[in-house]
Amino acid sequence: MARLSSIIVPPIFLLLLLHMATAILGAEHYSRADFPADFVFGSGTTAAQYEGAAFEDGRTPSIWDTFAHSGHVGGATGDVACDGYHKYKEDIRLMVDTDLDAFRISISWSRLIPNGRGPINTKGLQYYNNLINELISNGIQPHVTLIHLDLPQALADEYGGWLSRKIVRDFVEFADVCFKVFGDRVLYWTTINEANVAALGGYDEGIVPPGRCSIRSICPDGDSTTEPYIVAHSAAAKLYREKYKATQNGKVGLSIYTLGYVPYTNSTEDVMATQRAREFYIGWILNPLIFGDYPDIMKNRAQRRLPAFTKKESEQIKGSLDFIGLNHYFAVFIKDDSSRKSAIKDFYADLAVNFEFPESPAYQYPVMPWALEEMLEYLKQVYGNPPIYIQENGQMTRRNGTLNDTARVEYIHAYIGAVLDAVRNGSNTIGYFVWTLLDCLELWNGYETSYGLYYVDLDDKELIRYPKLSAHWYSNFLKGKSTTPDPITQVKEKMTISLRQQF
Repeated sequence: MARLSSIIVPPIFLLLLLHMATAILGAEHYSRADFPADFVFGSGTTAAQYEGAAFEDGRTPSIWDTFAHSGHVGGATGDVACDGYHKYKEDIRLMVDTDLDAFRISISWSRLIPNGRGPINTKGLQYYNNLINELISNGIQPHVTLIHLDLPQALADEYGGWLSRKIVRDFVEFADVCFKVFGDRVLYWTTINEANVAALGGYDEGIVPPGRCSIRSICPDGDSTTEPYIVAHSAAAKLYREKYKATQNGKVGLSIYTLGYVPYTNSTEDVMATQRAREFYIGWILNPLIFGDYPDIMKNRAQRRLPAFTKKESEQIKGSLDFIGLNHYFAVFIKDDSSRKSAIKDFYADLAVNFEFPESPAYQYPVMPWALEEMLEYLKQVYGNPPIYIQENGQMTRRNGTLNDTARVEYIHAYIGAVLDAVRNGSNTIGYFVWTLLDCLELWNGYETSYGLYYVDLDDKELIRYPKLSAHWYSNFLKGKSTTPDPITQVKEKMTISLRQQF
């Protein structure tokens, strides 16, 4: 994921944005009752960003720990983070107060199986059993991700982690343990978070763990690939269907990161470049899992540099998704760059586009809910309308301690409205998770930025949690209160009373 930069948007697209913004006004006034009764609303976090206790009770380092301790996260680490390892019961009480249906967690492979394979760590097993049981006893569905950028460092050291096909065997054994010990209570499994970002950011750009890259001078070595992610996912899904589904009746999906993709101009070149971006970022992951192979345009441009699936792999991979996990925040404008000559051939040279990022306030994402609605429509039209959980969507702000996060309220309100419009238009979107419950460690800026509904005071040894305006707004919405006429002012009085009680 690239960082935001400011541009001047062409006049034709100011009109386009105005049209798209107008299109969602019908969903500006809504309540939870407008969604299907079984639609799931939740929030989430990850082990590496939330748990802390990085060296406690038998846990070993992950590639996230190595990445953070190497200074890639602004000097921040997840050694303590939000101390969810010890404070999960307190946080589940916050979830109950907020009225969440579900909570998305990830399991630290390094905590559960410290060497990457072999004996289970009994303390790690006990923690995840306790966490899952506590969620369920409070009426909250656990949604579990197996890999969220935190592969055991031991496996990265042994054979390069995701660069090796050996990872498939070890990952399937890890998944087997998780299905076996937690699957009687966990029904929603995401194998890998943002497989496209994990591959590009981790092995081509060097901006996410493990920080390797094929062409950037900042990285010592590396080579971009997604094939092990896709094969590992499908192997785990096959294992689940053959060994566990009949008795556990759960579902297995995979998560991708998507931007909204908009042509910079209405020229044929920019329109074609925009479709190319969709194929490269989305089709790269989804086409094999749904159709059995990579998009033709990727194969034509990358040729032998794109690994080929065997016939057996293609048959195993195809149809291995029960749902798509979608992470989405904003849109970018796409300009064709086919005329550029590149001596080094990689993903970006094959893609041949330039990204123009829209203006937004410092430390905030632009509010572009129509882009999410358009993406849901695209997935409906191109991929046969699969079930979709929006697993991450939320507003970034500077972590400055303010509880009056009106920007986050406005953002969440607009995007939930866009999801409602998409559902009304036939999208098979079945859940929405706000990113994130708490202000914890963030990938790009450590503790400089935040996404949380609840502020965590890092200067207090107890890491006290405080509800923000957004927590009150989301809670009101989830409890069935109308969001009209103003999504912000309707909760300010309640927030003021709450703050007086706390202080």
